[in-house]
Order: sequence, then C-alpha cells, then structure tokens
Amino acid sequence: MNFNPRELKICYIGGGSRNWAWVLIKDLCFEKEISGVINLYDIDIEAARANEELGNKLLAANSGAFKFKAEPSLEKALDGCDFVFISILPGGFEEMAIDVHAPEQYGIYQSVGDTVGPGGLMRALRTVPMYEEIARAIRKCAPEAWVLNYTNPMSVCTRTLYRIFPEIKAFGCCHEVFSTQKLLAKVAIHAGLAKAIKREEISANVIGINHFTWIDRASWQGEDLFPHYRRFTDEFSESGYTGVQDERKLSFHFKSTERVKMDLFRRYGLIAAAGDRHLAEFCPPSWYLKNPETANFWQFAMTPVSWRMQQREELKKFSKAVREGTQTMVPEESGEEGIRQIKALLGMAALLQM
Repeated sequence: MNFNPRELKICYIGGGSRNWAWVLIKDLCFEKEISGVINLYDIDIEAARANEELGNKLLAANSGAFKFKAEPSLEKALDGCDFVFISILPGGFEEMAIDVHAPEQYGIYQSVGDTVGPGGLMRALRTVPMYEEIARAIRKCAPEAWVLNYTNPMSVCTRTLYRIFPEIKAFGCCHEVFSTQKLLAKVAIHAGLAKAIKREEISANVIGINHFTWIDRASWQGEDLFPHYRRFTDEFSESGYTGVQDERKLSFHFKSTERVKMDLFRRYGLIAAAGDRHLAEFCPPSWYLKNPETANFWQFAMTPVSWRMQQREELKKFSKAVREGTQTMVPEESGEEGIRQIKALLGMAALLQM
C-alpha cells in the first residue's frame, strides 16, 4: 500500500469514545504534517455522530487538517484504511460493575478490574469474540493497515488479532511507562542532576507485560538512574511521593503515591513501570489488596465503577454542550504517541525506542 501522508484514511473502532477519541481529536488540533479522513465506527452510532460533529468543529476552529466521518458499517469504515485505532469498552459499565464488585462478597478486591483477576477474566471473555470479528473485518477490508490497539486487556486483545489474522500489523499501546519516565525525571532532579528534565529524555529498557511492566535499565544522558532511584525509594517508600500524581491532576479515584512501585523495587531490584492500581492486582492479595484498608495503607485508589458511570453521564452532557456552543473544549497535547507512531511508520519522524 502506498501511504500518502496528505490523504490518509484512518478507521477508529470505538469512535464514540469520550476518552481516547477525544485525546486524538485534541492532539490533531496541533498536527499540520499529515491529513486525511478518520472514519468513526461505533455500535452506538449516535455517539460516533456526536464525535464527528465535535471533532470537525474543534479542528475547524484550530486549522486542523483532518475530517471526521461517522460510519454505521464496520466494513465500510475499514475499507482501504491505512491505519486503524481500536478503543472499545466490551459490554458496558453495568457489566463492569458486576465484574469488579461482585467478587467483593467473597473477599476478592480489585483496584481496576480490567486486566487480571475476576474482572480481567470476564472482560476478556466478552472482548475476545469482538476482536475475532474485528480481525476478520480488517483481513477482508484493510489487510495492509497498521493497527493500534488501546483496549484492555491489551495483551489478550492484541494476541487475538494475530490468532485470527497472523499477517496483521498490530501492536498494543499503553501510557503506563510515560508516568514512570516522569517519576524517573523527578528522581534525577531530586538527585541534583539537573533543574528540569522532560520524560522523553529518560532512556529505559521496558520488559514484562501490559500493566505489569518493568524497567531493568534506565538512564539520563548516560547517567545510570538505578542508584538514584534506590536512594529515592529509601527516602519516600514509607511516606509516598506525590510529585507525578499532582502533575497529572487525576481524579481522587486514580490516586497513587507510588508506594507499591517502590515496594516492588525493594523486593526485586527492578523498577515497576505501571501504575500502583494495576501493579497491585498482579501480586498476592495479601500484599496490597487484602481489603480496602490495605489499599488505603499503600495509598492507592480502588476505582469504583459507580464513579465511571457518573463520569460517563457528565461527559455526555459536556459533549452536547460543546456541540451546541454553550461550552468549549480546549485543545491540548496529551503526550500520547499515537500520531507520532503513525508519522514514524510513514518514515516522517524518528520515534525513540525504549
């Protein structure tokens, strides 16, 4: 396939998303080197149409070079596409609430419930058949496309795409390592190496699986950060560290003071590179998730699905208000690398390999 960076055709499966789709829309407000059309496909076609209207309005106001178009047919949305984003919620939050909270009756607690444990298993059982259908559609309609998967459980979803369509060009994306790079930048600053360091300046070798990710080598301008991180954990492992959390301005329901991450470093000598809420679910429950009091001791949130439901309704209202012109969506660069990955695959820019 001959990719023309000025006439790209992208399919967004889950195009009614009010999370990752909005991240992409905002990021595209700053992109001037590539252009084209983004087909939004969602089983909730009205949500996709809302994002079509919202996205086109925001990009027009910011001289964006892409156009959004909601498509009711998956095959039509995929037809001849160069790139495919997949960002879906398998089932709804009502189902997720059962996945996450029903096991609590039996003393099983989950801080996220989307990758491992009862929640991850049930989510996978719902997601795999959907991804089998998606893989077959990509094989039929866009076999040469590059596929970027954002859906969890990410490793299971990506593996399913390859099982059905072995020749697919797909990879899973997660921003977990970004936050750890930010933390390591803070570590380097705290050690007096510099007054300001961007996370992109941190070189790291990343191993493991999604949400149970590890770093076995990390440096800044050739300086090994492991000795500095060891001293940092000695200082903050009991009190916790909020420097990165405050930067992210996340809701209370996503809070973490990195104590799980630092405890795992003291246990194994490797830097755990996912968020504490995810890391805790991969470990024996007695360590961090024996009960809510244990999670509170380790200073990370157990995100209730009721909060996600409430946020969904708030985002629906906000979307409507933006489309009606009574509220404004402010473009901002997320730091996510989806667009940079596309440009790297097009040979237009280098992307740091970690």
